[in-house]
Amino acid sequence: MDADKIRELLTAVQQGNVGVNDAMAQLRKLPYDDLGDFARLDMHRDLRNGMPEAVLCESKTPEQSTAILQRLWEHHDRVLGTRVPAEMAHFIQSRIPEASYDAVSRLITLKRTDLPVPSQDDPYVMVVCGGTSDLPVAEEAAQVLEFVGHRVERAYDVGVAGLHRLLGELDRLMAANVVIAIAGMEGALTSVVAGLVSAPVIGVPTSVGYGANFGGVAPLLTMLNSCASGVTVVNIDNGFGAAVFAHLILRQIGE
Repeated sequence: MDADKIRELLTAVQQGNVGVNDAMAQLRKLPYDDLGDFARLDMHRDLRNGMPEAVLCESKTPEQSTAILQRLWEHHDRVLGTRVPAEMAHFIQSRIPEASYDAVSRLITLKRTDLPVPSQDDPYVMVVCGGTSDLPVAEEAAQVLEFVGHRVERAYDVGVAGLHRLLGELDRLMAANVVIAIAGMEGALTSVVAGLVSAPVIGVPTSVGYGANFGGVAPLLTMLNSCASGVTVVNIDNGFGAAVFAHLILRQIGE
């Protein structure tokens, strides 16, 4: 249940169209909703941070992911699932036909209504990544932000191996309100970006790279040891986490 639905419910009570006991029965589900013995769904997260609970589908069975998404779909107009393998997506779509799937970001989405299209004057997040191999993480971040109605600008394959490519995006970078910098290998892109812009920079290390990348540990340590100020770092391959952090910043700007 989101803020709009609660307003509708309270208005209906005020107008006498819904009884107090019926309203109480609906509100009892606000803290969480039990789903069998494998999930307790946070039904009022949207009231706290402007985003309903997302479903991390990785490591869940197709049946579990489908059941959770279906229950959230009963209570929210917009539902999001992350890290969805293609086979699981086909299973979910066979049972929830309204679900859309993007194979690059591995996001599955459900929405009953479209949010207003952001204008070119709105605050925006710039998502940059070092190389094409980082696209799945970059698109996870970008599409999550777009799903909740934010303006997103992209600049991909602008890693430090060819620094002139990044400098060609300097105007857009400097005008951004938040920058998400995504990189594997040694992860130097985040420090370089943070040294160029005045906006907060969210570093996302990826598991892309050869052996000494250590599955993303090398860029993680590089970003944590950034010599540029104004950098925060999320976990390896965590495009979703970066998007939520950027969303909270833009939400504060909007308020």
